[in-house]
Amino acid sequence: MITRRHFLNTAAASAGLAATSASAQGFLIPESQLPRVVRIDRDYATGEVHVEPGSFKLYWMLGPGLAMEYSVGIGRQGLYESGDFIIRVKKEWPSWTPTPDMIERSPESYAQYADGMPGGVENPLGARALYLFSGQRDTFLRIHGTNAPRTIGSAVSNGCVRLVNSHITDLYNRVPLNTRAVLH
Repeated sequence: MITRRHFLNTAAASAGLAATSASAQGFLIPESQLPRVVRIDRDYATGEVHVEPGSFKLYWMLGPGLAMEYSVGIGRQGLYESGDFIIRVKKEWPSWTPTPDMIERSPESYAQYADGMPGGVENPLGARALYLFSGQRDTFLRIHGTNAPRTIGSAVSNGCVRLVNSHITDLYNRVPLNTRAVLH
């Protein structure tokens, strides 16, 4: 019998949207982490993105009390930055350069990428990225894909919000530039 979970995971993979790195091979996304339309009792405005770190959820508001819910990974302790941001840039298969703070915290992991890494399946930003700005200033915070789907539902990043590649692709296609994004 084909379940909804099997169908959605297979459809995403066959569309080329699922994570394709060696670390993601064979990983079936749990049904509880699949995107879904939900009713929520928060007073969030239609057309906004809201991240609730305590539940590892991102909400794209479809209407009053109605949202598309995505499971996310967030910044680990001391690195998650709450705030009110605007999505000013969107990129497909973005390049990535670790911040100086990342290199200082973990030079063995990041110094080799100080000059950057081109976009692609091995890139930590994954298939798509939404760039969070405070006014006109790039915060270097991103809502982005990941080639490590097992990290969804945990606090593991350097501050960014991460989604499975197929899920960030869906969100990317829904969210226009200049959208308000609130990290609670």
